Amino acid sequence: MSTPPISRFPVPALNSLPDDIRTRILGVQEKSGFVPNVFLALAYRPDEFRAFFAYNDAVMEKDGGLSKAEREMIVVATSAANQCHYCVVSHGAVLRIRAKNPLIADQIANNYRKADITPRQRAMLDFAVKVCLESQKASAHDFEVLHGHGFSDDDIWDIAAIAAFFALSNRMASVTDMRPNDEFYMMGRVPKA
Repeated sequence: MSTPPISRFPVPALNSLPDDIRTRILGVQEKSGFVPNVFLALAYRPDEFRAFFAYNDAVMEKDGGLSKAEREMIVVATSAANQCHYCVVSHGAVLRIRAKNPLIADQIANNYRKADITPRQRAMLDFAVKVCLESQKASAHDFEVLHGHGFSDDDIWDIAAIAAFFALSNRMASVTDMRPNDEFYMMGRVPKA
């Protein structure tokens, strides 16, 4: 049985990519030991690749009131709501590693309301999923609830921005039929040998 393609769209050869994109992909490969398929699939459109990863870095890699694990929780919860196979699997792996918890990603993907998370994190995910599914209903009450859990206005912006950005990511991953790398499935589940 052959491995299905990683995308419905053509995947350019690494040596055919612009230098900045090739350098970024090789850096990711060096750090993780493999190239996540999202990098290869989105390289089909270099200008969009650059914009996508610039915004990804802006919302996911910054310092602020949300931990990197909490940022990944938002991605997993909203990607599950959007039924995005690629993002649930890939960001679930990152969440397991950042939270140092082999169970958390599956719990959040299946039903974050039953997951072993804090009330503060549950309020964060309630708002993120609201932004994901019915952002037009966001209200002053949502801000009051989040402020009551210690979130600042900047934190609330970050929650919304992550949910909104991954709505784009989820839809592109679904339309392209992006295949999660096999490596993601075991990451953060068992200690490294």
